[in-house]
Amino acid sequence: MTVVQYFWGRYKYRLRFTSWPCLQSGNDSRPIYLPMEVCTIIEGQRFTRKLNEKQVTGILRATCERPRDREKSILKMVEHNNYSADKLAQEFGIDVTDKMVNVQARVLPPPMLKYHESGKDKACAPSVGQWNMIGKKMINGGNVQRWTCLNFSRLHIDGVKRFCGDLVKMCNAIGMVFNPMPVVEILSASANNIEGALKHAHQSAHNLQLLIVILPDVTGHYGKVKKVCETDLGIVSQCLKPDKVERANKQYFENVALKVNVKVGGRNTALQQALTRQIPLVTDLPTIFFGADVTHPAAGDDSSPSIAAVVASMDWPEITKYKAVVSAQLPRQEIIQDLYCTGTDPEKGTPVHSGMMRELLVSFFQKTKHKPSRIIFYRDGVSEGQFAQVLMYEMDAIRKACASLQEDYQPPVTFVVVQKRHHTRLFPEVHGKETDKSGNILPGTVVDTNICHPTEFDFYLCSHAGIQVRWHPFLSLPVGTYTLCCID
Repeated sequence: MTVVQYFWGRYKYRLRFTSWPCLQSGNDSRPIYLPMEVCTIIEGQRFTRKLNEKQVTGILRATCERPRDREKSILKMVEHNNYSADKLAQEFGIDVTDKMVNVQARVLPPPMLKYHESGKDKACAPSVGQWNMIGKKMINGGNVQRWTCLNFSRLHIDGVKRFCGDLVKMCNAIGMVFNPMPVVEILSASANNIEGALKHAHQSAHNLQLLIVILPDVTGHYGKVKKVCETDLGIVSQCLKPDKVERANKQYFENVALKVNVKVGGRNTALQQALTRQIPLVTDLPTIFFGADVTHPAAGDDSSPSIAAVVASMDWPEITKYKAVVSAQLPRQEIIQDLYCTGTDPEKGTPVHSGMMRELLVSFFQKTKHKPSRIIFYRDGVSEGQFAQVLMYEMDAIRKACASLQEDYQPPVTFVVVQKRHHTRLFPEVHGKETDKSGNILPGTVVDTNICHPTEFDFYLCSHAGIQVRWHPFLSLPVGTYTLCCID
């Protein structure tokens, strides 16, 4: 029986668009095919896939409010819901006040940033979480002699060459040593052959230090470019959007130059306190910083793995250079499985120690000639219900990784869970006073009383000035974390 016959026999409904494909609403073992003309989409469903740039912009405009307006909206919602009269809340002894609580806060002073002595400004302190490169030069400029550019966009090749020339001038102006001549000719290539074009550029220019890539006009190719460059070819790449290239200004060139410098081994700035060894509990003894997170596949994707990433500082006391390692693990698994691993050598039969933590500790020792005397581990992406589980497993892995290097090597570990996705909002007591230009509280603001955990150690820190006015403080170590946030 066909679908057309079934709908006529069962519902006396004659299908009009018999050439249209059916919708599969069942599963592989029991498929259910429905004609599109009899189906409707329920309004208000949550969209779980990645939004495009236009949609993201629309969401930000719709959800962002000035702090004063957001505060009024919250108070209005509390008044409307009237939680005090809710019987269920009363049964559990929950009483919600209709006024916001006043909390004591303090604003940490911004750290002094050191730049190269040849610049007009040899140091600067961020103002309201912001600073620029005017009158400054990178403290350690990178050296780029072998580079080229691939253009996958519709931009004319002459415009691309002018852009690259201006970028090289900016890099040299703020402290880098950048050869103005590409090692091979700057070329345009088809967006339909990204992998082939990248491989051809790699083969044409031996020992390529930097590949500048202007992405296709249609979004969605960034990941492919990075995969080929990073994992297949092993070359450093700097991707640029064509619309940004087309209307590039001085600030854009500076921002790109800062990114390029770090990628080729340079340092943009350093903490003055680090150079003079005045950061408490960091510069007195060799200290290594870790940052870790797990990225999960999109909703509905059960075949792609979760990706764990761990990054660690590779210099001391400056804390400006980092190394990253990644590992695939089972989908939706939040605990990092490969922090520390053991196995057996198939030939010798001896135990083999490995894992991301161990690899990074060894790299730190090779770079600095010091064993870390202190470990500070920042962990993102952990929900409150997973605190104990993640802490128990990952702290154990950290300890085992240390012991695998030397039996009695057990440096103190500070394990910090950083949370950004929470529902706490902090407003200035008097709007317009002690705020940034958006009306938010100042960068460096710390709250560690009243609204924090009654027994455990946590606090809120505003580490940056929000570009948009939707802003979240995050829970972390205050002074050291705020200081590190100012390093490029």
